[in-house]
Amino acid sequence: MEQKINSADLELKDRLVAINRVTKVTKGGRTFSFSAIVVVGDENGTVGYGLGKANEVTTAIAKGVEAAKKNLIKVPVLKGTLPHEQEAKYSGATVFMRPASSGTGLVAGGAMRAVLESAGVKDVLAKSKGSSNPHNLVKATFAALKLLRDPRMIAQQRGISLDKVFNG
Repeated sequence: MEQKINSADLELKDRLVAINRVTKVTKGGRTFSFSAIVVVGDENGTVGYGLGKANEVTTAIAKGVEAAKKNLIKVPVLKGTLPHEQEAKYSGATVFMRPASSGTGLVAGGAMRAVLESAGVKDVLAKSKGSSNPHNLVKATFAALKLLRDPRMIAQQRGISLDKVFNG
């Protein structure tokens, strides 16, 4: 069911979620390196994340963007919101997302907000529970987005109209 999405024909915008400075102590002193978690998306249902590590911040971000372009997923966005409620867990982070009516806006915190904005979700009520580690939050959000079912596919499988999927 999961198909490979080609990043070359998409206009992707990148969002920096978090930068982490890591210190390695050697006999010559301290060596600093950076890790950056980056989310890319076309704000039209395609989103991906990547982790980049390097000795400079800019190089780490560039590596993160390249990694993110390699693992893109398609998110079913319906009328600017999600088709149904979804909960997912990754390590210590649990996320909960619920569709919202038009005009509600993106009610989500930190790392979840970046992922949902990049996916093109305009109205959603989201809550993160447990760990607030940005790496785990991004992965939990992606797990939830992967579990979402496309209402157009459901309507086609059941042989009914899109309106009846939600009201039937």
